[in-house]
Amino acid sequence: MNPQDAVDLSREAMIVAMLIAAPVLLAGMLVGLLIGLVQALTQIQEQTVAFVPKLVAMVLVMAWTLPWLLNRLVEYSQQLLIEIPLYL
Repeated sequence: MNPQDAVDLSREAMIVAMLIAAPVLLAGMLVGLLIGLVQALTQIQEQTVAFVPKLVAMVLVMAWTLPWLLNRLVEYSQQLLIEIPLYL
């Protein structure tokens, strides 16, 4: 295995990790932004108010996108296992 193969494997792993994490993180970010806007408008500066809606939104998005996330992870794992002999 040459260094370029290691870099390619690492890059692909990071891309898959970002794709898997993106929907949940985006949901948390959007809900946090909306809650922050509502808190700024109503002058409620309680930090715990934003936690539950963000958590609920992230769990719902995770449940909704779980089949796609698992499919993507399985595809990557299969591709990685098939290509292992090519790197040796």
